[in-house]
Amino acid sequence: MATTFLQNKTTFPKPNIMAASRKWHWIDADGIVLGRLASQAAAILMGKNKPTFTRTVDCGDFVVVTNIDKIKLTGNKFEDKHAFYHTGHPGGAKVLPYKKLALEKPQQMLQIAVDKMLPRNHHSHRQILRLKMYRGATHPHAVNHPQKIDLN
Repeated sequence: MATTFLQNKTTFPKPNIMAASRKWHWIDADGIVLGRLASQAAAILMGKNKPTFTRTVDCGDFVVVTNIDKIKLTGNKFEDKHAFYHTGHPGGAKVLPYKKLALEKPQQMLQIAVDKMLPRNHHSHRQILRLKMYRGATHPHAVNHPQKIDLN
């Protein structure tokens, strides 16, 4: 009588197959807290919502965020929180309050939050490029049939 043994096989995702099978996700940011939105978007951009997630392969999807001008901040973050960057020149420290940033450039406010949640590896530059942000309720990516994600 022949005995059969179960073999545990681990499949490793190929980068070209993962790039061809990217999906589109759409999030309506109306009334959603910035941190919750950024963490969900970062997880989708990394591909952590897929069973084939591997850190060494860029297996994330596209994320379209609409109504980013209606993102909420909890507590006193609207008045107290600041975005800091440096120009690289002596004395080039720039501090932007989120109160000003939310009115002028809400897409930069969301991009900073998502970018800080992505891992610091060679995939993060390509992952942040797959984040598409729009002020209004419409977006030009309807051709890609994005799947609606409800965060409420």
